[in-house]
Amino acid sequence: MREVVAELRKVIWPSRRQLVTYTIVVLVFVSFMVALVWLLDLVFAQGVLYLFGT
Repeated sequence: MREVVAELRKVIWPSRRQLVTYTIVVLVFVSFMVALVWLLDLVFAQGVLYLFGT
């Protein structure tokens, strides 16, 4: 347990501003990836419907 506490003291914790910035970056990136996957799913679904009919 002492080693864990000693290691945690070495950690450089982000400031509130950095934490907010990192959170926004992650949310924007995840939103972009969700939109990209949704768009690709839509395109492939339309392609399958075009190839095999309705």
